Amino acid sequence: MSDRYARQLRLPGFGSEQQRRLGAARVAVLGAGGLGSPVLEYLAAAGVGRREDGGWITVIDPDVVDTSNLHRQVIHTTAAVGTAKAESAAGRMRAVNPEIEVRPHVGVLAVDTALDLLTGHDLVLDGTDNFPTRYLASDACELLDLPLVWGSILAYAGQVSVFAADGGRGVTYRDVHPVPPGPGEVPDCAEAGVLGMLCGVIGSTMALEAVKVLAGLGEPLVGRIALFDALTMRWTELPVARDPDRAPVTALEDLTLTCGLPGARLPAPAPPVEPRPSGSGESGHTGAGSVGSEGTATDVTARGAATLAREAGHVEAAELPALLAAGRRLLDIREDHEVADGMLAGAEHVPAGTLLGAGRGAGELSGAVLYCAAGRRSEAAQAALRARGIEVLSLDGGFAAARAAQMPVVLPER
Repeated sequence: MSDRYARQLRLPGFGSEQQRRLGAARVAVLGAGGLGSPVLEYLAAAGVGRREDGGWITVIDPDVVDTSNLHRQVIHTTAAVGTAKAESAAGRMRAVNPEIEVRPHVGVLAVDTALDLLTGHDLVLDGTDNFPTRYLASDACELLDLPLVWGSILAYAGQVSVFAADGGRGVTYRDVHPVPPGPGEVPDCAEAGVLGMLCGVIGSTMALEAVKVLAGLGEPLVGRIALFDALTMRWTELPVARDPDRAPVTALEDLTLTCGLPGARLPAPAPPVEPRPSGSGESGHTGAGSVGSEGTATDVTARGAATLAREAGHVEAAELPALLAAGRRLLDIREDHEVADGMLAGAEHVPAGTLLGAGRGAGELSGAVLYCAAGRRSEAAQAALRARGIEVLSLDGGFAAARAAQMPVVLPER
């Protein structure tokens, strides 16, 4: 056995058999972001998924590395900005431990792919940041009878648990959250913020629970949720039990429209460049006559980039004055406590839950501009309304972007 694992092999109850179990394990990790970073690095360092033992680690993530990720997603570097997170994480893991087999998958866990992607694994870790994927991962693990290590973070708080379907008798994510939330009901980290070090605490705990399950050590967090408060530095524990009235999962369900799920940012393909006619200028130059990914040169010249952005359903803060002057409604879909310190001049306050409630039709909402704190909830609400045949616009960057653009802010009416 490699000296690499010598310190953990000296632990009471942790011997060569436990190390072999880790090496032979086939583990799928959903998300290579804030939680996935410590999970992946610690699993790799511990020797989970050694090539020689027949194991592997699958890294599933559709997104690309962004500068705003780097304060908490420590598996990535500045040089990786713009590259796929799954590939970036895999490269770091191989550098940490060249003995392991890493299989990056740049894509989402979807209803039509989840069972195929997760079949053949021994354990799944869910470090994703959206409700549709959390429910989907839990349901897929219940159908495949796989243990699932789940973690969640927001602002200064974190949660960890181990769900074990146990042939349809165990506790799963649906027993903890029986009713999926609607779009915008629960803010994500982009909206509420997150302390970077919290990701290390919760992600490391997830990796620890995974090793305990795989190696057969101690008492994993089955039937319990560990709750962490970073501000008081206290752990508390909440017992959870299976709902006896909950029917077993028999099929996967797409909750994207129910919960809302902004699309991941994938690397944009380079726009094709057509050769210019002889004598029209330098051969490598592309001007207004070049063809790009947003349409032909005629389209861009005639309608302008702002029009194309609106056609795609998104607007920039600089476009708001003209849209308001043209009679467009501007809807602030944040919650009451969020608008207490101000909202954009000319906006109406309609919280997301109210906006998406029954009784609002296309005539009332069509063409309105929605904004939230940072743009994620407005995108989710936009997708939910589009599914009803109602087309609205979403303000990129939300209230924060508008403030940065020095848009006027007023206090809400009491």
